[in-house]
Amino acid sequence: MMLLPVIALAASASVSDPNSYANYNEVRVRDVRLDVSVSFEEKRLSGFAELGLDWKSGKVLVLDTRDLEITEVYGIDEQARFRKVPFSLAPTHKLYGQKLSIRLPAQIPRVRIVYRTKPTASGLRWLSPEQTLGKDQPFLFSQSQAIHARSWVPLQDTPAVRFTYRAHIRTPEGLLARMSANNNPSDKADGDYRFDMPQPIPSYLMALAVGKLEFKSLGKRSGVYAEPGRIDAAAAELSDTESMIDIAEQLYGPYRWERYDMLVLPPSFPFGGMENPRLTFLTPTFIAGDKSLVSLIAHELAHSWSGNLVTNDSWSSIWLNEGFTTYVQSRIVEKAYGRERERMETSLSEADLLAEIKEMPEADQSFRPNLVGRDPDEGLSSVPYDKGQWFLRWLEESFGREKFDPFIRAWFDSHAFQSVNTDQFLAFLQSELLDKNPGVVTIEQVQQWVEKPGIPVFAKAAESAKFKAVDALIARFNAGEASVADVPAAQYSTQEWLRLLHGLNAKAQPTETLAALDKAFKLTGYGNNEVAHVWYLMAIANGYSAADAAMEQYLVTIGRRKLIVPLYKLLSEKDRARAQAIYAKARPGYHPIAQSTLDEMLK
Repeated sequence: MMLLPVIALAASASVSDPNSYANYNEVRVRDVRLDVSVSFEEKRLSGFAELGLDWKSGKVLVLDTRDLEITEVYGIDEQARFRKVPFSLAPTHKLYGQKLSIRLPAQIPRVRIVYRTKPTASGLRWLSPEQTLGKDQPFLFSQSQAIHARSWVPLQDTPAVRFTYRAHIRTPEGLLARMSANNNPSDKADGDYRFDMPQPIPSYLMALAVGKLEFKSLGKRSGVYAEPGRIDAAAAELSDTESMIDIAEQLYGPYRWERYDMLVLPPSFPFGGMENPRLTFLTPTFIAGDKSLVSLIAHELAHSWSGNLVTNDSWSSIWLNEGFTTYVQSRIVEKAYGRERERMETSLSEADLLAEIKEMPEADQSFRPNLVGRDPDEGLSSVPYDKGQWFLRWLEESFGREKFDPFIRAWFDSHAFQSVNTDQFLAFLQSELLDKNPGVVTIEQVQQWVEKPGIPVFAKAAESAKFKAVDALIARFNAGEASVADVPAAQYSTQEWLRLLHGLNAKAQPTETLAALDKAFKLTGYGNNEVAHVWYLMAIANGYSAADAAMEQYLVTIGRRKLIVPLYKLLSEKDRARAQAIYAKARPGYHPIAQSTLDEMLK
């Protein structure tokens, strides 16, 4: 397939998001006013959402909802007069919820929807006091990506639509509410909060958290919120945040969101992080005590340019968010912690990508997965992240940073606060890089990356000098020519440990080898969650029962999908009854997103 016809088609086509009911080609939400009360007793939000509208045609507004109880809808005319208007809810779709159709007398500028959420809302996680670190107060947090915002706010739940918002949130006194908006670090936990987000964002970046939280400043425009018992460890681990912001600005232009704060959630959060503007949500599993896992912070910060500033317009173009972000993350890590650390982390991610691709349908290996009729969460594989980064790194190495860096910055600047698709990027790539530097790469090579499964044969893997030494030790170890005594543990970084354990796990190991590793390096119960994850995979694969109790505790106490799903998958293959028993114990503490994945796997 040639590139030019694809680009010409994109310029004229108007395509709707297949994962949204919204008729945003006829009318778009431009701003949201949210006014809700938080009830932990009922596990509900209740109040109203008022939507400002930009009309193109028609007099019907179609919104996305799921697990919402709509009681009344009002139209608001130019004179601010309220008029009750008819609405209808379509039958429930198991993935996309209910289409809300509002018939209006004219193209009026605003509508107000009075509603309350159900306790089952997939975008809200209600935690009992026992599920928090402090054990004395409940906790609530949202997770709107990919299409879970519709379960707590009626809106056009598609990344194609961007809006500003204001919010009035009422909570029990003593609990602090924070949103992806202008949080004031000096706010008191008085139960009454007002927020404003003046920059337009897509629905999946709307976020809310309520809990017993403390704040610590990290610099002139950054800080961290966490439960009181975790705030000091979090602040110490995140102390390089301000310098990371400076590095990103030097590379890609000004940070356009004013403050960059973070909120460390309880461990049931299903992801490593969520890049909510002004308030990144983080898993506590990144806290290792040595900053060895803070590339997660570099990734979420990078979203301030790639994803939050320039956003995919549908989930089939998610690589424009995650591939760019993973690439920018690598550049921040390189500048902050050195080239060798970046090479090791990139090499690990490429190895994970190649392993995942082996078990993935070919149709999902391109940058255009077909998500029609599917849950867009299924698109969050290693492909958009790590294949996307690999493609961009290939372009960087082909053209050189002196040409590629200005190209990436120009992409961000020229598409700031816009939602874009793959064809738009390809058109920009051709006009701003390929045409201006003829003969460097071919259209066919670009198409190989974008349209085809797998990794092109001409792609070059990341190389690490330290990993070459680790790989040599793995080869000797697996050949019976090395022992535990040959592992230079005192010099090993987290990344080298991960490489070693992955390499040893590629071959069946006798129980006595695992026992010797465990005795020498205390891997069972290891404090670094990433290293512990690989160790428990190795223990399951080789039947090392001495790790069983600690592994079960690990699965019960954290909810990050990346860390728990592979363990359940392997354990279910080895001992399905035990996997189901552990899951039955752990499931109440998991987020609905993690529950959905594991329910299907372990049903």
